[in-house]
Amino acid sequence: MNATPRHATPRRLRLAMVGGGQGALIGGVHRIAARMDGRFDLVAGAFSSQAERNRATARELGVDEARCYANYQALLNGEAEHEEGAEVVAIVTPNHLHFPAALACLEAGMHVVCEKPMTLSVDEAQRLAEAVRASGKRFVLMHNYVGYPLVQHARELVARGDLGCIRSVQVEYVQEWLSEAPGPDNRQAAWRLNPARAGAAGCLGDIGVHAFHLAQFISGQRVSEVSAELFSAVTGRELDDNVHALLRFADGARGMLWASQTAPGFENALSIRVVGEKASLRWAQESPNELFFAPLDGPAQRLTRRDDRLGADIARGIRIPGGHPEGYLEAFANLYQAMSDGLDGDIVSPWLPGVEDGVDGMRFIAATLASSRAAGAWTPLQTTEGEP
Repeated sequence: MNATPRHATPRRLRLAMVGGGQGALIGGVHRIAARMDGRFDLVAGAFSSQAERNRATARELGVDEARCYANYQALLNGEAEHEEGAEVVAIVTPNHLHFPAALACLEAGMHVVCEKPMTLSVDEAQRLAEAVRASGKRFVLMHNYVGYPLVQHARELVARGDLGCIRSVQVEYVQEWLSEAPGPDNRQAAWRLNPARAGAAGCLGDIGVHAFHLAQFISGQRVSEVSAELFSAVTGRELDDNVHALLRFADGARGMLWASQTAPGFENALSIRVVGEKASLRWAQESPNELFFAPLDGPAQRLTRRDDRLGADIARGIRIPGGHPEGYLEAFANLYQAMSDGLDGDIVSPWLPGVEDGVDGMRFIAATLASSRAAGAWTPLQTTEGEP
């Protein structure tokens, strides 16, 4: 079996990055993903607010010092004057900068790749959605877990009716890395635990929103109401580090979501079970190359990641033959690949997360926070401006 050939594009897209300086995990992940299929060239950046770290990052990455900028506005001004300026901007900053940076990039005529959560509020999310529509530019929200081929296949199984009517969705995203108070040099923890930079949601905004998006993505159903409790297991922590939520879906399914960053023994345990009237499926991010499908009164089937057994759109995201593991970096790369296909090719991938997914995520965060403050009262997700 041979892996599906890469989709040829006429040229490489010019990429700039906001954030992602030395020591920032996610910036490096984005850079690897963007260059994996030869679709993007990193040509400019505003990598850090610290001048020396910013310049050092540019030198390390081979970015021209003249195109290493102090901030995103300087980047946009400088690239506008450049004969071959950046076309796409990846925003990999702490949460509080997502909205202003993305809005400025769209208004400057740039396509945007943005980390989640998309904004700090529903109002900001709706304003950004309006800006995307007005700009005519592409906006990709980096819900990277939907880049796994078997996640996309799970969604396809549900959509074509193999599970029948969906009854239940159980999703978990559980980690251990904040089980104790972090040391003073832990830069990743420092901003995630700071409400001024992370927003009002801690674990909820960092990983809970990933679990929420995955539940909607695979099930094909929208969450309509949530009953939730947030708490901090570590004394003195300002933001939540645990999320327990019951979910009601608009089409009748029920669900549960658990997210935690204080669960010893769990590294990056994102998993989901979807139960229908005819069958169920389950998938776990730590074993991403297998999907289990279990029909009623029949043996469970272990499905593996093979390009000759998956749909053509899914198979484009498979780079090597079955039995050769692919994982986290490739899932990220599949979002960059799909974006490139839509910008410089003739293939539009309907599964690619966009600004409306970001609006949904902020509605979920707002409803979950409100429910927890109301002792777990069932709280509807906001659907129009002005709703609670």
